[in-house]
Amino acid sequence: MTSALLKVSSVSVRFGGLKALDDVSFTAEPGTITGLIGPNGAGKTTLFNVVAGIQRPSAGRVELGGRNVTTATPQRRASMGLARTFQRLEVFGTLSVRENLLVGAESRRRWDRSVRPRSVADGLLERLGLTAVASVLADELPTGTQRLVELARALATGPRLLLLDEGASGLDEHETAQMATLLRTLARDDGLTIALVEHDMPFVMGLCDTVVMLDHGQVVALGTPDEVRASEAVQAAYLGSTSVAGGGSE
Repeated sequence: MTSALLKVSSVSVRFGGLKALDDVSFTAEPGTITGLIGPNGAGKTTLFNVVAGIQRPSAGRVELGGRNVTTATPQRRASMGLARTFQRLEVFGTLSVRENLLVGAESRRRWDRSVRPRSVADGLLERLGLTAVASVLADELPTGTQRLVELARALATGPRLLLLDEGASGLDEHETAQMATLLRTLARDDGLTIALVEHDMPFVMGLCDTVVMLDHGQVVALGTPDEVRASEAVQAAYLGSTSVAGGGSE
């Protein structure tokens, strides 16, 4: 049996009297895609912050590759193979696309001196179809392409675990389908473990191996897309199984 790359055990987070996360547990196996869903304020971003090392949990444990990283800094987790994108686009707008990727590759070189940043950047430009815009400033690109640039910069750090926060946000139908194909390839062919927060239910249900639903900081459903889709809690939160399955609006 394959051991989990990411293991979150009984994590809770309190902000004063508010319990943002309450005894949350889940695992993510190598080469799989895990989707985190739930209403606004359910605790999804807080959970991502805990996994990334930005937020210290009030209780519980986070393991990466079998090692306890609960108190490790974000920089330490990055050196262990964790990368993250954000809901709000975080590209360097005044840098070219290639320069954005070089930033990621140069950061990787801090803990892996064998890395050749230009080679890494050029390989990712070709793989993600960004070669034609390599010299274009990121600010001059449409949202869909900027999302790819942000993803490519994260990949340039050489992650084993990618936290993808609203990666399909702002994408049209064609771009969303392309993003799904790319993520499947990264997981299946490269063995990258992906955890994503996403509001696009058809995207999640069609892409993920495992889905975790949070509500009021608690896990209320966890399983395969079919199992979670059938959950009464999920149907109630998303106004019926039709919308969850992809036949209606969220």
